Amino acid sequence: MTATILTQTYNFQAYMIYLPIVIALTVLVSQFLFKNSKTFMIDIFHQKEDIAMATNSLFKIGFYLLNIGFALCIIEFFQIETVERLVVAVSRKIGGFSIYLGVMMLLNLLLFLKGRKHAMNKEKQIQNENIDL
Repeated sequence: MTATILTQTYNFQAYMIYLPIVIALTVLVSQFLFKNSKTFMIDIFHQKEDIAMATNSLFKIGFYLLNIGFALCIIEFFQIETVERLVVAVSRKIGGFSIYLGVMMLLNLLLFLKGRKHAMNKEKQIQNENIDL
C-alpha cells in the first residue's frame, strides 16, 4: 500500500487574487485612456466625430483583448506552499503586469500623438495649397 502525501498549496488562492486585480486594472486603465483619447481621435479624423468615436471604440476593444489575453497567458504560478510565498508571487505577477500595462498605455498615447501630428501637418498642407491658388 502506498501512502499519498497531500500537500496544500496556495496556487488556487493566487489565481483568485490575481485574476480580478489584473482585469480591474485593465478596465480602469482602458477607461481613462479612451475617455481622454476622444480629443485626439476627433483631431485625427478632421472633426468627423462619428468616425472618431467608432475608431476609438474599436481601439478600446483591441486594448481589452490584448491585455486580458496577456494577463491570462502569464497566469501560471508554481507550487506556492506558504502564505509568504503567496504574497510575493502575487505581488510579482501583478507588478509585472502593471509595468506591461503602463508600457501599452504609453504606446497608445504615442500612437495618438503621432496621428494627431500627421493630421495637423496634412491640414496645414491643404491650407497652403488653398493660399497658393
